[in-house]
Formats: sequence, structure tokens, C-alpha cells
Amino acid sequence: MLAHDPAMLSFRQYLAQERQYSEHTVEGYFQDVAQFLNANPRILPPDGASECRWSAVTERDARHFIASLSELGDTPTSVNRKLSSMRSFFRFLVREEKLEGSPFHLIRGLRRSKLLPVVLTEGQVATLLETPVRFWTEQAANPDRHQKYPHPDFLGLRDSAILEVIYSGGLRVSEAVGLNFEDVDFAQNLFRVFGKGRKERICMLGEPAHDAMMAYLRRREELGLGASNAPGPLFVNYEGMRLTTRSVERAFAQYVSAANLPPEVTPHKLRHSFATHLLAAGADIRTVQEMLGHARLATTQIYTHVNIQQLIEVYAATHPRS
Repeated sequence: MLAHDPAMLSFRQYLAQERQYSEHTVEGYFQDVAQFLNANPRILPPDGASECRWSAVTERDARHFIASLSELGDTPTSVNRKLSSMRSFFRFLVREEKLEGSPFHLIRGLRRSKLLPVVLTEGQVATLLETPVRFWTEQAANPDRHQKYPHPDFLGLRDSAILEVIYSGGLRVSEAVGLNFEDVDFAQNLFRVFGKGRKERICMLGEPAHDAMMAYLRRREELGLGASNAPGPLFVNYEGMRLTTRSVERAFAQYVSAANLPPEVTPHKLRHSFATHLLAAGADIRTVQEMLGHARLATTQIYTHVNIQQLIEVYAATHPRS
């Protein structure tokens, strides 16, 4: 029903075109609104109609929905995300003059404990970044794997380059797979990234990342998957098509296992580690904010708590009167 609702169709268009949200983010909003609708079947359109009765939603419905999410076991973070989706949707309806006010306007989110991001040590990062080439070198000796992946060395070089770039620039996986060759300035070791909301920022390409990228591009050209300086997707599969976020996450899990790192380590942990290592080395927090593409300084400040914790641990372990 929701897929045909005029208000929801307009909202999806607004998110995709005006806000320039990714397809994944737009789908998340849609699923959150769908969950609310399923919890309130009286809002569904009558037989033969397509328009939901959004004007019938009350503040009581809104409060009951948020309360029910906690009862279902949703974490405070998940509850607050769904509340944000509902606020955005009804705020849109008010803006479009479909409603006079939002039933979610006065609903407060849940308090959540501030969890420090898990980060890797510099040694663990080095081990992880070296793993793709080693992993695929070992796989090349396996006839079954070699038949499924005819050029395992290509996968090792490509994935090494991806991980180096993520750590070098503090990228999200979606940002890494979205890179085009023309976004990279190899002469100045800079590259352009489009983050959330298509917000543009400039990132640094460290020497290891530069070298890994050049090795990958040479091998890509040798295999006929695109000239080393061809415009278009930077990271491609065997068909020369752009990689997906999911495929990188799957490969990353393999490398985490091969490197004997904790299974909860994800590509986003490289981004966390990038920020923490910069701050530990003395980088200014506002500079790190710009590098990460955070809109609010408070989002970046959580990494300073990681460093404070490191200081406490060092003090406890080394100070004679601790």
C-alpha cells in the first residue's frame, strides 16, 4: 500500500532529489514509515484507494509507536533513528500543506549511552592492510579457488588499494566504491569524495595508498578492465563494473578472519582508527572534522574520548603513584 501512497511517493522523491540521499538511505526511511503504518492499520487506505489517512495520526499514536519499539527490543539508537524518520516524513507533509501539524513534533528521543568507537592499533591496521595480497597469493595455490577467480592477484591488489584508500582518507565504504578515476589527483596525492548528502570534501592520498593504487591500476589495464587512466569507476570487478558496498564488506570479513582480528572489526572501524590515530598524533580536532566530513564538531569529539582513555591507561600502567 505504501508504495502507491501519493504522499510517500513525493517524500521519496524529495529525499532522493532535493536532499540527494543515497538509495540505501531512502529505503531506510521508507521501511521506518512502513513499520509505523503496519502498527496502525486504521491509517491504511480504504478498499480501492491508494492514499493513506495521514491526517488521522494522533500524538497518542506517535507515543505508542515509540514505546512499542522499545518493547520489541529495539536499541535506543534504532528507536531514535525511526523517530527521526517519522519526524522528517510528517514535517514534509506539513511543508507540503498536507497537514497542519506533526504528531511527532513533541515526541522526545531516548537517551543512549555514549559508546566509544572500537579502534584498531596502528599495528593491527598495518597487518590488515597487508592481508589482501597475502590472502590471494595463498588462494592462487588452490585449484578450485583459481578456477572461480582466474586472476587472484588482481583481487589482492585491488582490495589492498581499497583498504589503503579507506584508511588514508577516513572514508566510508560507500564513499570508496563511489570513487571515479577523475576524482584522484595523483600528482598532488589528493582525491575528491562525495559523502552524505553529496557533500564534497578533499582527502589525502598517503604514499602507501598511492603505491597500492598504481599497482592495482596497472594490473587492471593488463587484464583489459580499463585503461590505467580511464575515467569512470575506480574500483571494478572482473566485468569492469563498479564494486558494491556489500561486496567490499564481504571481502573485508575474509581479511579480518585471515588477519586473526576480532570478528566485530568492520570497514567503518578503519575510519574510526583513522580519526583516532590522527588525534593521537596531535592533529587539530577541527581538521579531523573536515577530513571525516562531519557536519557537527560533536560527532568528531567522541574520538577525543578514545585518546583520553588511552592516556588514563598509560598513566595507570606507568606512573609510580597512580
